[in-house]
Amino acid sequence: MATKLLLLEDVDVLGRSGEIVNVRPGYARNFLIPQGLAVIADKRALRLQERLQEERKKKALVDKKESEEVAARIEGATLTAIVKVDHEGHMYGSVTLAEIASLLEEQQQVSIDKKSIQLKHPIKTTGVHTIPVKLKEGVTASFHLKVMSEEGHRASMEEPAPQQ
Repeated sequence: MATKLLLLEDVDVLGRSGEIVNVRPGYARNFLIPQGLAVIADKRALRLQERLQEERKKKALVDKKESEEVAARIEGATLTAIVKVDHEGHMYGSVTLAEIASLLEEQQQVSIDKKSIQLKHPIKTTGVHTIPVKLKEGVTASFHLKVMSEEGHRASMEEPAPQQ
């Protein structure tokens, strides 16, 4: 049996603030209500719904503008990740979503949540990879991540001086 709730905050894959949703009783009782993300949809909550929807519209405009600014900064950018490889060229470990998010902050001064990065699996090969990003309000962007070995990075840094 489903429980009707009014969402007080946006909840991924469930809904946005001000929406009435049907969820299983355990999810409502154990997560949504204790976290302050929702309240049971009664007459008082329905009066609150209108105010929440107005606030949500205002917040959506601000979020969309911020997302578009972030997308403009990272669209087409190329970031570089330096990794360790064995003698055959295979990477030790991988480049994870958290590492990509910290590279964005270091190299582009853009702070995004690692959940916004739309990679199915961590990167386990060297080379150039296109990284899709989904920001708030459906704004999308992509950038390139150049994964280089330490040796390859050192070689590119130590280019020979021009001979005279």
